[in-house]
Amino acid sequence: MPEAPDLVVIREYLLPRLVGDEITGATERKPLVLRNMVGLASEGGLNFGADIADRRIESLDRRGKLLIIGLAGDRELIISPMLTGRLMWCNASAKVAASTVLIFEMKSGMHLRYFDQKRMGQVYYLSADQRGEIIRLENQGPDVIDEPFSLDDFKLGLKPFHGEVKGVLTRGRLVSGIGNAYADEILYEARPYPFKITAHELVSLHRAVYSVPAKALRVLRERVGDKIHRKVRDFLKVHGKKNDACPRCGNTITAITANRRETNYCRHCQPGSLLDK
Repeated sequence: MPEAPDLVVIREYLLPRLVGDEITGATERKPLVLRNMVGLASEGGLNFGADIADRRIESLDRRGKLLIIGLAGDRELIISPMLTGRLMWCNASAKVAASTVLIFEMKSGMHLRYFDQKRMGQVYYLSADQRGEIIRLENQGPDVIDEPFSLDDFKLGLKPFHGEVKGVLTRGRLVSGIGNAYADEILYEARPYPFKITAHELVSLHRAVYSVPAKALRVLRERVGDKIHRKVRDFLKVHGKKNDACPRCGNTITAITANRRETNYCRHCQPGSLLDK
């Protein structure tokens, strides 16, 4: 899943290339991902391909784990990549990957392609005044890259949430932009058990929520380049490192599955304790 650090770098790469260019055509190669909110042709509404053609790209923004492409004529594309969604900027002649779902043909001769192996992501096509209908966009907390907030506000914001702390981080209502990978890294840095947290661990957690994505962003800016479709995660300390040695203590990194999501952590560094009432 592209998370805030990944999407910042993707936006920075695409911004000078996309904005000012024009979409001349769009092809939906596979169903399920595109959500055409301005109407379906079969229901007397607007045809997606015909409606988006010849629209100039006017803006490219990010909010949490979403990218927002502003188009001429009060239209928007909101991209929620979810688990396996990726974007590629390439020449029209480049080979089309089997998992490619959408192709946007640009006046410049380039393609913006969205591919999604599991087709779990969503690409919304909507009018700007329909933004409020995208729940994932509207119900988000402060962004981990752009909107730091105080420890007191963090503690206050955490109070309504119950259950495992990793789920609180990834759902986006407390803070936005964190997914499975960086939640593992944040919890490893802060040292709480991934499923419970004590009051005295809140200080280190608050610090890590902002420091870990910031450090990752610096690495990604150096390494991603024009390969925005590739996942760069080999520099992470625990995520995806099941059975490797913990870089801090040398003990084996553990992987457990909860809520259909694998969590990687060190049992020695993150031993766990009961949640304070």
